[in-house]
Amino acid sequence: MSARQQVVRSIEFFETHPVFTHSEFAEAHSRGGQRSRHTSNNLLARHVAAGRILRVRRGLYATVPRGLAAANASVDPYLVATKLTDDAVVAYHAALQFHGRAYSLWRRFHYLTRGRNRRFSFLNLEFVPVQVPASVRDLPNLGGGIVERRHSGGVVRVTTLERTLVDVLDAPHRCGGWEEVWRSLEMVEFFDLDAVIDYTRKLASSLTAARVGFFLDQHREALMAEGGHLDALRELAPSAPRYLDSKREPGQLVSAWNLIVPQWVLAREWSEIE
Repeated sequence: MSARQQVVRSIEFFETHPVFTHSEFAEAHSRGGQRSRHTSNNLLARHVAAGRILRVRRGLYATVPRGLAAANASVDPYLVATKLTDDAVVAYHAALQFHGRAYSLWRRFHYLTRGRNRRFSFLNLEFVPVQVPASVRDLPNLGGGIVERRHSGGVVRVTTLERTLVDVLDAPHRCGGWEEVWRSLEMVEFFDLDAVIDYTRKLASSLTAARVGFFLDQHREALMAEGGHLDALRELAPSAPRYLDSKREPGQLVSAWNLIVPQWVLAREWSEIE
């Protein structure tokens, strides 16, 4: 294959792969394994130099749209997060944002993975890895509640709204705290509550189960949380009172969930909190 043919074939690949890994590029251009990794490296380096692609980090690239200078190009953060590891899943606040249900817009994107990775920044975007909780790490599909969605010419792996509800209540600091959690979740019109309960069971945290139950109880009418759903979560709640979060902020005991909830969360008095 001539050098010109290689360039043409590469550009055709870029047009259908807005974000891609070195391995994906090499496989598409391997010609049955006849092309070496060195050849692929050289091709990618030439395209980076020509401004056709951006090097996001080692082994990961983003395509620069035709007619746009590389210096002015942006990358889709959800596609990048999905490609950071083989098992990466957009999660927490980033998942809410992907689904259009985040109260605030962030430039920080959390993603789940089984491994241990380092956070990194690219084009003023921050990508933060979160190791999958041990209770679901070895389960099929990381415990479920993960979907693939077509997006910006690629495919994003992201947690469902049901799993995201449980995840942000399990780790509110990855969603900006209780106000952001509440305001974001209140933007969701419907949850499959059976799926919420199923994942809550798998996560195996009594405190998280109580938080989920408390949130659903507080929004019982809007989310059509029936007694059976709440009873199932109540069985998973702690047997002794627990604080809503690690700050151990004083509050009112909500006996149904054995949760000590700060008054401002109980009353949703967000405007009074600095």
